[in-house]
Amino acid sequence: MLVELSIRNFAIIKSVTVSFQRGLNILTGETGAGKSIIIDALGLLLGGRASADFVRYGETRAEVEGLFELLHPALAVCESVGVQVEQDGMLVVRRDISNQGKSIIRLNGQLVTLAMLRELGPWLVTVHGQHDTHMLMQSDKHINWLDAYGESALGAAKAEYTKLYTAFRKTKQDLERMARNERELVQRIDLLEYQLNEIESAQLSPGEDDKLQQQRKKWMNIEKVYSSMQDAYRSLYGDQKGMDWLGHAMGELERVVGYDEQLGPILESVQSAYYQIEDVVHQLRHLSYQMDFEPAQLAEVESRLDQIQSLKRKYGKSVDDILEYAATIQDELDDMHHYKDRLGQVQARLTELAADLAVEALELSVIRQECAQKLAVEIEQQLKELHMERARFAIDVRQTPDEDGVEIEGIKRQVDANGMDQIEFLISPNPGEPLRPLAKIASGGELSRVMLAIKAILAGTDQVETLIFDEVDTGVSGRAAQAIAEKLARVAGQRQVLCITHLPQVASMADAHFLIRKEMSDHETMTLVTRLSDDERVIELARMLSGAEVTTKTEEHAREMIELGRERKTAT
Repeated sequence: MLVELSIRNFAIIKSVTVSFQRGLNILTGETGAGKSIIIDALGLLLGGRASADFVRYGETRAEVEGLFELLHPALAVCESVGVQVEQDGMLVVRRDISNQGKSIIRLNGQLVTLAMLRELGPWLVTVHGQHDTHMLMQSDKHINWLDAYGESALGAAKAEYTKLYTAFRKTKQDLERMARNERELVQRIDLLEYQLNEIESAQLSPGEDDKLQQQRKKWMNIEKVYSSMQDAYRSLYGDQKGMDWLGHAMGELERVVGYDEQLGPILESVQSAYYQIEDVVHQLRHLSYQMDFEPAQLAEVESRLDQIQSLKRKYGKSVDDILEYAATIQDELDDMHHYKDRLGQVQARLTELAADLAVEALELSVIRQECAQKLAVEIEQQLKELHMERARFAIDVRQTPDEDGVEIEGIKRQVDANGMDQIEFLISPNPGEPLRPLAKIASGGELSRVMLAIKAILAGTDQVETLIFDEVDTGVSGRAAQAIAEKLARVAGQRQVLCITHLPQVASMADAHFLIRKEMSDHETMTLVTRLSDDERVIELARMLSGAEVTTKTEEHAREMIELGRERKTAT
């Protein structure tokens, strides 16, 4: 239940706090006073899209805050999104919007995402507005009303059908794509085979490019390397060279080491150095003999590197990348060469899914037809209570043949995400007239009453505590208006109802009546919301009855309507 709504700097609202109660909460006011703004602000608390346009002119941010008393389903959703709710079941939903359009959302002071709020919103409040009445004019939306009514009976069957339909649709799309792309597939095979042949012909080895770069660097500096090697060799080997002097030092130490034991380690170091240098000399000599350079060798390295560089531009940054790409396209080619096998598998899978889908679609249709009959009877009864006593109502459940559809009971039928059924509401408002599509013959007042009848029925199965009716009584007057007022009062006996109305008959049934008015000065315009006392209610109803001029007679009429409203609510 919505306990309190606080709005600051939102559109033309500077600061408004409204406390609601159980039962029927009526909101009235002149056209343009800001009634829709209240609904827009509440919509933000249910996960509506934020906009910088919501922020009052000259302010930096708008704030909307609602205090809700939660029932079990909403409590469970809060727990699922990680929001803590105290034992009293109270939840504060706050939405701050900056003049840059940025939005901050808090649940009981805890920051949450918009996705989390949207998951919770449908369990807090259900809003029924003129948009819903417009949806009645769209026959393709009628199935949504029927399925909402029959959710408990349809739920399991529809869930199973939806799972199968999702798999069926994906498999069908895969098959269509495979057939559509067969020519592209052949072209792709040709391209990949050319690329693979080009890579394999190069006979690359892992790390080859790095090795060739080192070799190229060596060949390009071969003269400098050879000269330095020779200088190093001559510095170490020969008369009066490094090894000669090391040998002389080693001999001198060997003659005297027996006289001083401290010379032992020094001798060992000199011996070790001598033998290491001797090994180095042998290696330098050996490498010098091997350095038989031919310019053709460098040319071969350069050519190979050019070949590899050309492949790199096409297939990867290194030889290893090129080889990895070759392995990838080899796998892709293997898959492509098994295309016909895979095509057959997909076709077989689609046939299997179509058979299963047909079974589920038929089961769903049978249950839906049973629900349609029950809903039509209940709507007729509701219409009788709304002064359409002789109206007949029916729900047409039909299937459409489709050569490209799914075979169900020997006939190929069109299927979609909702099953194989097309649903359309039919009505005969007057005796002697045949049942015809609701969208084609119903007047605005009749549509409003049909919508209210559906909402009243759905309210009995809905687990949401708060319902908002935004001018659902449009186009209605007289006895029909009184019937709508009594219907709303009955719904409010089970739920908290907030209703925006222009009908005095509806306003007279209020458990709490709020006046929304616009106050203007030279500098600003503000929307104000005031809960009316009994005497103020009389004045407001008199205004609604007579327009701008309120007379003693209209006041008496208004007072009488309020008294009759109390009596009717007590009687129901």
